[in-house]
Amino acid sequence: MPSKDPWRDQLEGLGAFIRSQRRLANLSLRQLADLTEVSNPYLSQIERGLHEPSVRVLKSIARALNVSAETLLSQAGLLEDEEAAGASESDGVTTEAAIRADPALTEAQKTALLGVYRSYLAENG
Repeated sequence: MPSKDPWRDQLEGLGAFIRSQRRLANLSLRQLADLTEVSNPYLSQIERGLHEPSVRVLKSIARALNVSAETLLSQAGLLEDEEAAGASESDGVTTEAAIRADPALTEAQKTALLGVYRSYLAENG
């Protein structure tokens, strides 16, 4: 059941999204901390929805997880839906974001599908 605080719900959703992306990338919290130059405890708090990350931290996490900063900013509620959709389409990440967000796929299936998708992009690019 959602809490009565929509901002808390947004932070928890952002944290869950970051955690799922980290797991898809097969990174431990410590490895992500090293890649982002953000402390392990702080990343843990972000993933649990206990801390509101700065834009700089979100960009660093996005870079380390190979997702667009706009995707994370949208998850954090810092972009309007239209801005996020436009940014995603221009970045070419809508397919990857859809794969990552699909609840019908297992983590292994998402990883495999992303690998195939990226190989096609590399072949065509």
